[in-house]
Order: sequence, then C-alpha cells, then structure tokens
Amino acid sequence: MSLLMASVLTTVPISAVNLPEKSVILPDNSVQQSRQDNLSQVVSPAEITPPEFVQPDITTSSAIKNKYENILRRSREKIQFISYPNLPQLKDTQPVAEVVQNQESTEEFSQSPHPPDSDNQMSQVTSVSELEDVQPSDWAFGALQSLVERYGCIAGYADGTYLGNRAISRYEFAAGLNACLEKINEAMPAAGYAYANNKINTVNNEDLILLQRLQGEFKAELQQLQQRVEVVESRTSELQGNQFSPTTRLFGQAIFSVQGTNSPDVDLFPRDRVPERQGKTNLTFTSSAQLTLATSFTGRDLLLTGLSAGNLGSNASLLSTNMGRLGFESNTDNNLVISDLSYRFLASNNLGIVVGTAGVNPINTFRGISPLEGSSDGAISLFGQRNPILSIGNGSGGIAFDWQISDRISLQGVYSAEIPSFPGDTKQGGLFGGRYTAGAQLSLAPTNKIDVGIHYLYSHSPDGLLGGGIGDSQLISPFANPTAFDTQAIGTTVAWRINPNLQLGGWGGFTSSKPLKLSGTVETTNWMVFAAFPNLLRFGNLGGVLVGQPPKMTSSTLPDGFNFPNFSDGGTAGGRSDTSIHVEVFYRAQLSDNIALTPGLFVIFNLDHNAANDALIVGTLRASFRF
Repeated sequence: MSLLMASVLTTVPISAVNLPEKSVILPDNSVQQSRQDNLSQVVSPAEITPPEFVQPDITTSSAIKNKYENILRRSREKIQFISYPNLPQLKDTQPVAEVVQNQESTEEFSQSPHPPDSDNQMSQVTSVSELEDVQPSDWAFGALQSLVERYGCIAGYADGTYLGNRAISRYEFAAGLNACLEKINEAMPAAGYAYANNKINTVNNEDLILLQRLQGEFKAELQQLQQRVEVVESRTSELQGNQFSPTTRLFGQAIFSVQGTNSPDVDLFPRDRVPERQGKTNLTFTSSAQLTLATSFTGRDLLLTGLSAGNLGSNASLLSTNMGRLGFESNTDNNLVISDLSYRFLASNNLGIVVGTAGVNPINTFRGISPLEGSSDGAISLFGQRNPILSIGNGSGGIAFDWQISDRISLQGVYSAEIPSFPGDTKQGGLFGGRYTAGAQLSLAPTNKIDVGIHYLYSHSPDGLLGGGIGDSQLISPFANPTAFDTQAIGTTVAWRINPNLQLGGWGGFTSSKPLKLSGTVETTNWMVFAAFPNLLRFGNLGGVLVGQPPKMTSSTLPDGFNFPNFSDGGTAGGRSDTSIHVEVFYRAQLSDNIALTPGLFVIFNLDHNAANDALIVGTLRASFRF
C-alpha cells in the first residue's frame, strides 16, 4: 500500500477503490490508483504519488536496462547464422527464453508476471511436451523436442507453461532455440565433444545438422531479438538521461481565466430594506500557476514542496459580499509563495502521519468525498468546492494523521494553525496562538458506490472571524470591539455513484460559536445538493449542477450591540430573516490529457441573505493546463 491515503493529496471518492488495499495518507482530488498498493510492502516512489503525481518507476527502468545490456552483449555474438565449426565458440550466453517477450509487443517492453531473474520462479523442463502451450503442429516442434529431451535446454515456469497459457509464437520458439544453442555449446568441450555432465550422451552430427536447419528457419526471428534489445536499450538510456531526479518529480499547473459579474444593487444596511450602493466590477483576465516537487526518500514517504503565484483576487469588497468568490482564486500579486511544505510518512502499516509548515489543514488531510472538488477541474465557485466548515480556521501548518481502521472505515485527524511561524503576540499567531483548528473526519464506505464523510472541528478565533471565507463568517457586529470565540462545527458529506455517468450527493454543516468574554452563542448552517455527470458527451469530460445555501447565521444571542445580523439596527439578538440560494452549472471539456476548458455560471438569489438585494450573477471561462 502506498503512503498517502485518499484526499490528503486528492479528493477521489473513498470507496472508488478497495479499501483494504488503500494507502495511508494520500490527497487531490488526483491520486488514486496508488491506494491499491499493499502497505506491508516497500513501494517505489511512483506508487506513493497521486494520479497527477504519478512518476515512472526509475528503479524498474534501471533493472530493465542492466538486464538488456547483458542480453545484448551476449546475444551479439550468437544471433547470427552459424555453421557447425562455429558452434563450440558460443560461450557465456544467458538463455534468452527466460527474458524475451511476445512478438506482438515488439514496440514496448513489459515485465513478465513471473520475473525471469527470480531463482524461485523458474524450473527446468526436460520435454517440450511438458510445456503446455507449445503447439506440436510442424516439423520444428519435433526437432526441438528431440534436442530438449537430449540436452534439457529449455527452461519453463514452475506451472509447466512457456511464457503464459497460449500458443507459442515463432519469436518465442526462436528464443527457445537460442537457449538450446547455449545448452549444446556447454555440452561440447573443446576436445572430444564429451557431454559436460559426464553422461553417455554426445553431440552427434545429426543434431548439429538439425540445429543448423532450425537456425535457418528462424533466422529472421533471431535477428529481430537483437533489434528489440537495441530499441529497449535506447529508450531506457533516454529515460535515464532526461529524468528530473531519481527521487523527485516536478509537476505543474497553470490556470488562465476570464470572469465577470453583473452590477447588483446592494442593501448594505438592511434596517430599511433599501439598497444603498451598487456592485461594480470589471470583466477581467487573470492567471495563476503552481509548481509542485514530490520527493520520496524511502518509497514509503513523500515530501511535497509547492510554489504558487497568481493575480486573481476576490471580488467581495466590490460587491459587498463574499458569496461570489471563485474556487481558483490565487492573489499573490504574481509573487512566488510557498503553498505547500509538508512531509508524509508511514508510522505503521495502516497509520500515516503528515507534518508541515504549509499545506496542513482539514482540506488537504481529510479524504475527499465530493467529485466536484478541485480548483482546476471541479466546480467554479468556492462554495461549490466542499463543505465550508472544512475551511474554518484558515489553517496552514501543523500535524495530521490518517488511520485505516478497517476495510471500509478510516479516521483522519488534524491540528492546524493559521500563522504557525509568527513569533510575536501569542494572541495573534504561533503554533498554539491566534487562529487554530483541531478536527477529525470519519470516512465510511458502506457500499462500493457510496462514500460518507462525518466531520467535526473545533476552532479558536481571536477576532470573531470564522475564517471560512463564504457566507456569514463574521460572528460579531463591526461596530463592537473584537472578541475571541471558540467554535464547534459538525457536518457530513455524501456521494453516491449511481452509474459511471451519474453521481448524486450533498453536504450539510452546523456551527456553534461562543465568545470567551460575553454571554450567548452564534449559530450558522449551510447545505448543498449536487449532481455530477462524468463523461458527459465525451469520455473525460465532467458536468455539474449544484443548488445550496451558503453559511447563514440562523441565531445570534449575544448582548445587544454585539449581534451581527442586526448590526445596523442596534445589534439586537436574532438571526437572518432571509435565505440566499446558490445555483451553479459548469461543464469541463477535457481537450487532452493536459488541457481542460471549463465554462461556468452561478447565481446567488437573495444575495447576502437579504431579499432586498439583487441577484448576483457570476460567469467565468477557465482554462487549465497540467504538465
């Protein structure tokens, strides 16, 4: 089993693979055939890397290269039409029958399911009739049979077959002939041609004539063997010469997008239900880029180093609401920043650990449930990415774990601080100061088609902001002095794969926040239902329809003057009187393995949970490039 479990690097549904064979900590959305590997075995760097992080197995490539260098060196002297006087000169040649492949796969090398170099996989077969898949239909079979029975010169697998349960091809037959050449050569000492094992058998002239006839019949196949070896040698040399690193793979992603909104009238002070201002934004063209280095030192660990830059900022300040935010925002003023610096390793065969100063938070360490998650290939809105309670605390650095409890049950946990490196005021930052979050997710796969995630989070906020970034995330009136809050959040996310082309699901979340120095509590709710349409119109494409309610303050019982819903009317107790509804559609067209184009549109009715506001319309065209 590979190191990283579902959704630490990817958000693939947790029951999409066989859970007993899952990895211990692996996230995006992208990673996840590697979860099917066996944890009890040491795996290669390629096996611990998520789908988008899959790298070639350099160790295997090196072994293949070394093997074929030996074959090529030994075969160049042998694979030619030889005559009787040359036979005694065939020396030190490995039986080619043990390493050659089917003629149908001459363009690509693939390892046999039974490695030919294993001492325990091969056994000597003394009769062609014992090789179940050899067809005794022509003279060559009888000829080779007589040679095999005299000299025992073909090695088959332990199950008595020869390169699989199928009829032997001319190319494979030539490989067997090559093996016989070697064995007969060993049976022919320079003097007297006495049998090498001191048996009474000798190499007679009839056998040499028969051998020459067989060589003439299969001359083309023997020559093709040399050509195939040379092709494989060239390809493996090119791979090793151009690889980035034997332990590290570089991955990149770039997003270019055009986005715009309407100009809704906004009731900023809802006491009179009259809009006071108008949202004003421009049609913009923006971009962002991310580079990730995935490094494995032992094959059971992974060091992720992520660098990102972008210029797509939030439109919240221009629209007086955060409900129009996009899921691929990245505003660094085009300066390069470290977006991920985390190390993941196995503590035991079913327990993985993640530590890091960046990229360690519930989003990156809990197993992904929703098929619409992914900044470059999922829903276009930030609200459509995931249950917003998972963003509470805006965590960055900390520690997390992923524990595979049973075949269908796993548990993830995380502690994450917003500014873990801050050395100043302990109320503003540090590992245990400022804003921090501790949480857990129980991931269940009750059937092969249903995934369930049950979330719980505890978060501390020094300034009354939840840090989720969507909907009602401010807990106290802007006219009151900031105060610290402790928040407990619970929620669940469900995804149901009805068939390969249709998935249904949704989520719900509830938060309860209590101020440290005031009485009362603040409660919020959110919900979403969605339908995903994989392979819509074409294999690899994805369509999505989402309808939901962004986080809404349903109750606020703080002292008068402190409550946010009625901040413009004395800050009295109470919740939101209206409800915003989010409706979204998008369609990702996968133009190639590396390029996707996603047009999308979403509308917020009763913007900012206020029926006096106009509906907000956000449209975008997102182009994603991966390399």
